[in-house]
Order: sequence, then structure tokens, then C-alpha cells
Amino acid sequence: MSNLETSEVGVLYIVATPIGNLEDLSLRARNVLGSVAFVAAEDTRRSRILLNHVGHPEKPIRRLDANSTEEQVESLLGEVTVGGSLAVVTDAGTPSVSDPGALVVRVARARGWKVVPIPGASAVVTALSASGYATSAFLFLGFLPRGGNERAQSLSRIAQTQEAIILFEAPPRMAETLLDLARIQPLRRALIGRELTKLHEELSEGPLGELAESLAKKEWLGELTVVLEPYSLERGQLDEQAVTELVDRALASGLRARDVAERLTVETGWAKRDLYQLTLGRKNLPRR
Repeated sequence: MSNLETSEVGVLYIVATPIGNLEDLSLRARNVLGSVAFVAAEDTRRSRILLNHVGHPEKPIRRLDANSTEEQVESLLGEVTVGGSLAVVTDAGTPSVSDPGALVVRVARARGWKVVPIPGASAVVTALSASGYATSAFLFLGFLPRGGNERAQSLSRIAQTQEAIILFEAPPRMAETLLDLARIQPLRRALIGRELTKLHEELSEGPLGELAESLAKKEWLGELTVVLEPYSLERGQLDEQAVTELVDRALASGLRARDVAERLTVETGWAKRDLYQLTLGRKNLPRR
């Protein structure tokens, strides 16, 4: 009996694949990958390893990456016969989550195709489950901007978000990101998941300030996921010296006193009025 859905036009399967351990592929995903006409993949080499592992070494693979155009996606769908199907996978995890896939879903749906998600591994939920942070809501931000105003705005958004936050980061930028996070919220706890589900899986958890200090010289390798705990400060958790240091850093970056007070209210737990008065005092101090 066929494992495929039926459609007068075609069926697009969005198949979640393992984020490390190939044994995490679901039985349903295995059946779909074996039944479709071909697989569209971000990295054909990695997907070939997966298909070989599940016993489908001859399954055709087509490349579909972040640079694929709508015309290329249309051509891809055109390779499927009426009533046929194809599967979209990414390097690891669930397609369309910080990876290509959204475009092919939109194009297929516009053509009247049936879209069927096949759930499975996701670094986002995997890391959250290992954090121990009780939460009914979280904010997923993917990769932070590398620099400039966009990065500053993202860090400010993090400081003002009380729900749990989940980030991805690349090894070369992990030390800088950890330091930036520790500067704005040193007391906020975080879990850093490295190589989740793989042989050398590593979980580090603690306040951002302590993590930044203890891991300052660590050589980061592999895929990294960061979970920040739900966060709500009450006044008194940061003393005046700590808040003064944050104010001085913000002023040095060129922010106005009112903007400093607005930005630091959530992360320090201080009232905006008190922060504004402190900021004015620091701004008027003579500089060497």
C-alpha cells in the first residue's frame, strides 16, 4: 500500500531530518523519502548520506538552496508528474526554520499542490527541552545580525523580552555573542547546546556573566544553539555600581540619556525616572 498522499496536481512533503543522530529520523519520514519521485535538498552531499543510511541510495536528489529563484522552483515542480510527489529537506532539522524551504511551499501552494509537513527533529525545541526553563512561550531569533545598528537593535530587543529566547550561532562568532549578551544581562541564565544529539554533545548552563567568563577561551566547534531563560528583574537585583557600568557603556555608544533610560529599564529592573537621573549625572561628568 502506498505511503503517499494523493492530489490531482501534486504533493509537497516538508520532511524534518535529524540534527545529528541519523537514528532520530522518524519511520514516517523514512517511508516518505522512499516513496517520492525525488528529494529537493539544500546540501545534496549530506542528504545523500541520509538516503544511503535509510536504504535509498538511488533516490534522485535536486539542489534547492537559499539562492534558488521562483523560476527555478517552478522548474523543479514541473519535473513531477501529475499526481506525483516530492520531498524537501534541509541540511538538518526542519525546513523553513532558518533554512530554505519557504519559497517552494509558497510556489507549490499557489499551484494548487497539497503541502504535507512531516515533523521531526528541531534544534530549537531540542535545546529548549534540555534547558529546564519553565515556559509556555518563547521567541526564536535565529542568527543575530553580525554588527552595526541591526545587531544593537536585536540585543536591545533581547533585553526587553521577558519570554525565553532561542538563538543559533556560528562557532567563529560565539565568543563575541556570549560577551554581548553578558554585557546587557549578566544575571540572565542561559543554556548553550553544542552538537546536539551528536557524539560530542555538550550542554553548558548558568548566568550569562559566569558563562562569558568561564568560556572566554573556549574553542567553539560544531553547531550551536543558545536558550535564554524567561526573565523578569525587580529593582535591587542589580546594584548601583552594576547599573552605572551599563549606563556608561550605553552613553559611550552614542545613545541619548532618554534612550539609555528606555533601553535599560527592563534589564536592570530600575524605574525609568531613576535611570534617567543617573544617566544625566553620568553624562555631565567631565571626561578624561
